[in-house]
Amino acid sequence: MEERLYLYPLLLSFLVLVAHSHDVPAIFIFGDSIFDAGNNQFIKNCTARADFLPYGLNYFHRPTGRFTNGRTVADFIAESLDIKMQIPYLQVQMEILNGSRKDYPSNGVNFASAGSGVLRATNRDMEVISLQMQLRQFQALIEQNQVNKKLVQKSLFFLESGSNDIFNYFLPLEPQELDPRSYVQSMLAEIRHFLNQTHRLGARRIALFSLGPVGCVPARALLPRAPLHKCFGRMNKMVKDFNSGLEDIVMDFPNKYPGAVGVYGAVYDVVQLFRAIPARYGFLNVTSACCGDDGPLGGSLQCGKKGYKICGNPNQFLFWDYFHPSEHAYKLISKALWAGKRSQIRPLNLKTLSHLNRG
Repeated sequence: MEERLYLYPLLLSFLVLVAHSHDVPAIFIFGDSIFDAGNNQFIKNCTARADFLPYGLNYFHRPTGRFTNGRTVADFIAESLDIKMQIPYLQVQMEILNGSRKDYPSNGVNFASAGSGVLRATNRDMEVISLQMQLRQFQALIEQNQVNKKLVQKSLFFLESGSNDIFNYFLPLEPQELDPRSYVQSMLAEIRHFLNQTHRLGARRIALFSLGPVGCVPARALLPRAPLHKCFGRMNKMVKDFNSGLEDIVMDFPNKYPGAVGVYGAVYDVVQLFRAIPARYGFLNVTSACCGDDGPLGGSLQCGKKGYKICGNPNQFLFWDYFHPSEHAYKLISKALWAGKRSQIRPLNLKTLSHLNRG
């Protein structure tokens, strides 16, 4: 694979490693169900939900709206920063309206919405919060002075989105107007717009996380043309093309976004390593859902729905349900992103990024 070069002029001149504390007070989180901490449960007619058992079973011991059995990558990174987990934007909004909270939290906000995509139209019928609407929610907080702008400049910004767009491309509903390459380019255009706006609003430390191997999720059992004995190659090709575009965007950060630092989290490669040598990472099963149905891969029924089955030890499964990783998988991914090598996150890992003193 061709080595990518990241040109951060005079990076060392302003990079200061703080010995005893991180220089990050907050995280602002955008994306889909990989990050959603429960926004969708506050949307009355939303059908993409995880506010029922056994979601949350193994850490919170109750459903929180997270689409896994415990914590997500964002939660683990917050723990590494010694700050509280970010709560859903819609929860904060509700608590301020009913008087149980006075201000927006100083440790950041989670805007992510399960089922959403990079493209506005993705799963719109499920009443999810599009990435564009998530951006507008954040923009309103800044413009209404609900969040301190100096805090924003010191914060980390996380974005992971696109899995639903690419999975939906293969749904047998109606023919797609765009070929795969053009479709991916339209997704990347939305990412660039998102970054333009968040940078304008004060974001200075931004992490773009690649998509995982979406063609390997158990839910591919729902697709008529997807193979069950191996990953869906055509889908993973689109994923890799999208991820490559994300990394190109990060490479161009020094030119495009003066004063900002971007990092690219190679989640796809991290997860593929789990699949290649599962025993090294404590997995016994890297193909099927721990919680699902009796059908192929356990991938035809959402966890918790009538008739679901659950495995004895979720920590031994890469996938918790038909789309989402287990808490054990998320913990391993977060370790790779927090302190990993360039093969896992580049040009800086999140630990180094959190120590950047931008003056």
